[in-house]
Amino acid sequence: MCISSISQVSRFRINLLGGTSFHGWFKNNSTPPKLLDIRASSSSSSSSSVNNNSKSRWVRRNVSTTTQGSRSNTKSSILGGAVPPVTTRIVDAESTTKIQQQPFGNLQQRLAENKDLSSLLTVIVSDLETTGLHRVKERIIEIAAQDLAGGENSTFQTLVNPGVPILNASIHGIRNDMVCRPEVPRMEEMIPIFLRYVQSRQKKPGGYVMIVAHNGKTFDFQFLINEFNRCSYEIPPNWLFFDSLPLARESMKSVDATVKPKASLSALGDYYNLVRDGEAHRALSDVLLLSQVFQRLTIDLKLSLSDLVLRSHTTSDLIAAMAKNKKA
Repeated sequence: MCISSISQVSRFRINLLGGTSFHGWFKNNSTPPKLLDIRASSSSSSSSSVNNNSKSRWVRRNVSTTTQGSRSNTKSSILGGAVPPVTTRIVDAESTTKIQQQPFGNLQQRLAENKDLSSLLTVIVSDLETTGLHRVKERIIEIAAQDLAGGENSTFQTLVNPGVPILNASIHGIRNDMVCRPEVPRMEEMIPIFLRYVQSRQKKPGGYVMIVAHNGKTFDFQFLINEFNRCSYEIPPNWLFFDSLPLARESMKSVDATVKPKASLSALGDYYNLVRDGEAHRALSDVLLLSQVFQRLTIDLKLSLSDLVLRSHTTSDLIAAMAKNKKA
């Protein structure tokens, strides 16, 4: 058990798709990895494999609680088409106010009907590892995320010091000695770093972010909401949440086979003949696999970006569902 406090977050880990991770290092002048392409509308789309052969010089920079990143030249993305060159911007107070002052009504419906949806919405796949299954009593010990638009610094990963003993290391392989290091942040220190990463991936001030997780509605998103609340942080009002598990179940039901494939992430990886990068039940490995699985599911089900938005949840949706389940 490690209960010593950390006075300052000195380093955190950013992983790029080549599979190499560095503490406090950023990759410059690299070619964004190629990801599968799904449709932003009902039009057909093509796919491309992840490019793991990017080579460039690594430059050391001072690391604070800001995650820096940018999108370079036009590349294929999950949003169905080309991602134009965008300079990373952090959403400021003025932009947040604009989001909060939008007309009342169903956010998902209004956003789905927006003709500029593909230039407003960033899709980020995420995964968590925890000390256990109880959404309130247990703690997050690892978080990873990947912006499906790709680009420089599109992937984020860090261990988290939970401040409590880890008793389920046999599941994910994360031990107490791994999180009791000075460079590993506690949750209250990690949240502002993660917020900066997400903000750095937004396409424009006032844009929206969709966080995708497999079984997210009953697991990942509940942990995230509870941890934000425990640390006195609010989920940004421009975040939407998408659980890919119902999507997987729907898709696997349509498979013409006597024995239907299971909808677990590992089973889906096998079904689509995908190679996992790393061990199962580690956040980054699961994120890299889900990034590919999610895009294949949307293609199989012929879903547009608007369709995904309509199936997503707001923070208030999730909190209401959590309260309802607690009463049941």
